[in-house]
Amino acid sequence: MTSIITNIQAMAALDTLRSINSGMEETQGRVSSGYRVQDASDNAAYWSIATTMKSDNKALSTVQDALGFAAAKSDTAYTGLNSSIDVVTEIKAKLVAAREPGVDKEKINSELSELKNQLVSISQSASFSGQNWLYNDDTTANATVDMVGSFVRDSAGGVSVELISFDTADSTLIDNVDPTLGILTAANYTSFATGTTTATGSYYLIAIDSGNTQNGNIVELTNTTADYQIDNMISVVDDMLTQMTEAAAVIGSTNMRIDMQNEFVADLMDVIDKGVGRLVDADMNEESTKLKALQTQQQLGIQALSIANSNSENILSLFRS
Repeated sequence: MTSIITNIQAMAALDTLRSINSGMEETQGRVSSGYRVQDASDNAAYWSIATTMKSDNKALSTVQDALGFAAAKSDTAYTGLNSSIDVVTEIKAKLVAAREPGVDKEKINSELSELKNQLVSISQSASFSGQNWLYNDDTTANATVDMVGSFVRDSAGGVSVELISFDTADSTLIDNVDPTLGILTAANYTSFATGTTTATGSYYLIAIDSGNTQNGNIVELTNTTADYQIDNMISVVDDMLTQMTEAAAVIGSTNMRIDMQNEFVADLMDVIDKGVGRLVDADMNEESTKLKALQTQQQLGIQALSIANSNSENILSLFRS
């Protein structure tokens, strides 16, 4: 049956054209945005996973910044401690030189004074963003510092922040409030011969005078300083050097962990980006090919609709005389 009221062929051609246009709109959206899953309506499951992982990646980016901040603090402390070790090593060498018979001990003591001043300067300068792991002049003693190390999402979906900790009490060189808490200001016990072949004595020697009264003798020389006293000083300075070396080793280990964690976080962020990309990114080769095919189909659909609409005009020929 041929009808001028209901053109079934035109309706079918129009429906096909609408479908082609819808496909073109979707494909053009993917080509322009680069996503095949841009909204929850595209694929709710993939969109939800991708949105969560993108959020986690932002948190990891913040962790990366925090690790850089932690690395700066530990690097500063390590640099200061390493420089202090060099100075204390020089102090030890000067004390050994003072054992030489006939040497001017007071001149050596002048050098010791400058070296001790340098230790104070290094300790005070080893500060980053208000934190100093080597020096304390506050009523609150140096304690454990926590640094953000990682952002973790467990299998149940719970999130937490993992920390990297370091006890700055182990690296404090000078404590002006409580001298016993500083490696260079605390009293160190030694027991050596007192100058005779039989008697022994105990000495508490302090490398740096913090300004607070403490039961101990400062490491300093005069021309009357006995050899056994210098031996005691060498022993105490060597003990301080050992403590400083151990503290530097711990800071170095902490710094290495921070660097390794920073590399891991960077790799983890790349892996998450790849995973999210596999879920939501559009294949541009596929989409461009599909777009070309849809453009051809659209032209054919328009032609088919034009033909279907022209069928009604052919009916006019039946009424011509």
